[in-house]
Amino acid sequence: MLERKVVLRMYWDNENEPSVEAPIGDFFGMGHGISKNFVSAPLTMCPQDGRGYNCYFPMPFSEAALIEVENESDDQMMIYFYIDYEEYEEPPESPLRFHASWRREITKSEAGEGLNGEYFQFSGENLTGEKNYVILEAEGKGHYVGCNLNIHNLRHTNQNNWPGEGDDMIFIDGEPWPPRLHGTGCEDYFNAAFCPTQEYNSLYSGIILPGGPNWSGKITYYRYHILDPIMFNKSIKVTIEHGHNNHRFDDYSSTAYWYQTEPHRHYPILPVSQRIPLPDIERDPAALVKMKMARDARARELGIEE
Repeated sequence: MLERKVVLRMYWDNENEPSVEAPIGDFFGMGHGISKNFVSAPLTMCPQDGRGYNCYFPMPFSEAALIEVENESDDQMMIYFYIDYEEYEEPPESPLRFHASWRREITKSEAGEGLNGEYFQFSGENLTGEKNYVILEAEGKGHYVGCNLNIHNLRHTNQNNWPGEGDDMIFIDGEPWPPRLHGTGCEDYFNAAFCPTQEYNSLYSGIILPGGPNWSGKITYYRYHILDPIMFNKSIKVTIEHGHNNHRFDDYSSTAYWYQTEPHRHYPILPVSQRIPLPDIERDPAALVKMKMARDARARELGIEE
């Protein structure tokens, strides 16, 4: 669990608040407090068992750079590192600096329990985007270069348990809903299709963890906008629905990466006790039967058939 208890921070040009602050595993592309072999263009985890972390994002600065690793666990750790850098006679022409921010939320559903899976996936309308899961909210001028997204499926059901039926919505410079960048579903934003259940790695998008049967358990996607950065002049808000119409209640976490002018908006990282992943759901047959009976009763009250 060191992947969530160890925090990586980066400061550029003597700033007071870090431009990068994230659990070390999440920063290097993999959530859920685990390490796993995968390859992408900007981030990799390499053997043995994904414990060789590598980052290839350029990180320019003018006067100074401070990179620190804080171990907030009770366990000792061993760390070694390489940092490649170049020196120039003149400072970089661009004022943009590299940033990364981690977030986590147990999403809430106004629908409540006791409804069937089809209702959770396909019903209702979301005409504001206000209750979407927020991946990034930044102020300044710059460009967004992607994220990894981790979902822990917290629903117990044998049907219609796909947690990714949620549209991505990216609001640029304070634009109202509907934004110009309004996608058609979680898998589509991550360059996949058909509610994927297969592990896949590519340069700019992939599925490191596809989840278990019926999309149960823990899932990790990534999408890096290296060749297609999303520009903003004043602000950006990168969001995604947690299930269609935000009906799903699951454990979401993400790390966003972007470049922007300073000063930046800072969100302090959650304390270590709130960063620990939830345990995998124990599929107790008696508990599942009891929960299904309650859900079916609620569905009958509303006239909804499974």
